[in-house]
Amino acid sequence: MNKKYVAVAAAAMAAMVLMAGCGTSSQSESKDAAKDQKTLIVGTEPTFPPFEFTENEKDVGFDIDLSQAVCDKIGYKMEIKNLGFDALIPALRSGQIDLIAAGMDATPERKKQVGFTDVYFKGGYTIVVRKDNTDITGYDSIAGKTVGAQVGSKAADYAGEHGATVKQFDTNSQGWMELEAGTCDAVSIDKAVAMYYLKQGGDAKLKIVGEPILSRGVAMAVSLDKPELLEQVNNALKELKADGTYANLYKKWFGEEPKE
Repeated sequence: MNKKYVAVAAAAMAAMVLMAGCGTSSQSESKDAAKDQKTLIVGTEPTFPPFEFTENEKDVGFDIDLSQAVCDKIGYKMEIKNLGFDALIPALRSGQIDLIAAGMDATPERKKQVGFTDVYFKGGYTIVVRKDNTDITGYDSIAGKTVGAQVGSKAADYAGEHGATVKQFDTNSQGWMELEAGTCDAVSIDKAVAMYYLKQGGDAKLKIVGEPILSRGVAMAVSLDKPELLEQVNNALKELKADGTYANLYKKWFGEEPKE
């Protein structure tokens, strides 16, 4: 064989080995980086559309999208953990989850237990009844009535404060079923959730009545022991509002521009 040919072939093989080695190293580094990426466990209760709900066996909604955007900003991989609403704060305090994103109002009572981010949604609570109901016209007329609400929610508190017998449910979907079946007189619930449900076809049987009670504002929550994480999430929320991501997500799920 020609010596020149042998030399060229040897050089080519050496180059291929070197390139293969570089490719393997690059892939290895990429896998290591993915492996080393920290995970943020986000707790939610997936029966609260459009904030969070399950669609085609996948968690979707405004809170889910916003949490993912926050995680992307601060360099975390997001993992969703579904819990009952009343179990979210205990789970956060015990370290089972790192962040709550569940349409939760930042109330003074809850602030004693968790650290809340800046408010990212301002809404209110409303009363929903069957269309044939003419007795209940809002919170001012539910005294003595059986009113359904999600356990541990401010909607349940407001119903009780207005004299109703509160029938508490684990999920909001159960409340809709019982209201339509006539096993409760009304439902007390976040207005945005009520509007979404009625828009999806619930208005065939149900209606919203009366003026809403304005909420203190929805916020995410972190453990009081993690002030650094709270600062990171707040900074991410500010950036998402500044770069237009927040407005796009808000319009996607609520059909309008954010009011703030």
